[in-house]
Amino acid sequence: MKKSLNLFIAAFSVWMAGLVHPNTGFAHCDGLDGPVVQAAQQALETNNVKLVLIWVAKSDEPEISEAFNKTVAIRNLNRQAKELADMYFFETLVRIHRAGEGEPYTGLKPAGRELGPAIPTADKALKSRKLEPLLKLLTEEMHESVRRNFENVLARKDYQANDVEAGREYVNAYVLLLEQVERLHEATKSPARGHSEKSRKAEMDKEEKH
Repeated sequence: MKKSLNLFIAAFSVWMAGLVHPNTGFAHCDGLDGPVVQAAQQALETNNVKLVLIWVAKSDEPEISEAFNKTVAIRNLNRQAKELADMYFFETLVRIHRAGEGEPYTGLKPAGRELGPAIPTADKALKSRKLEPLLKLLTEEMHESVRRNFENVLARKDYQANDVEAGREYVNAYVLLLEQVERLHEATKSPARGHSEKSRKAEMDKEEKH
């Protein structure tokens, strides 16, 4: 299990470093079909603000509670009021959640957008409580990426000694491979940064500005 976890962390770290489609992982929470908005919908339907407080830092609870109370107060007037009030709460919650991660809020994204294979596979794995499909996806992607960079170095290794440009291409490919391998190795020994750590950093940054 420890080996599998290390492989997972390593592969995930490479993805976060930009070896796969960028801006998908952190963008998951700002979708209308993402977990934050789903929690908001459930909170509003059950009139229980605690269901969304897990998505924000403790210091942001008053702002979320106030937005929740405002939404609840007017969403039952009519259908249009409900739609407007709910969207106001969704945007407020997601904006504050993103700020807690230290990420910018760029608006709510439409449901059903392309997120790549990693996030949907991770969600399915959690839902089914089966890790193997996720590990298989990540390790295959990791191996393919390393293999591609390795072959890229080999293809440039036997350059003519006086061909400076060809030599530079080899060096660039070589450095890229070594950086990747080192990053993967370090990732197996270091825990991934969680939401709470980002929230604490964001709060510290706010305090320094005041």
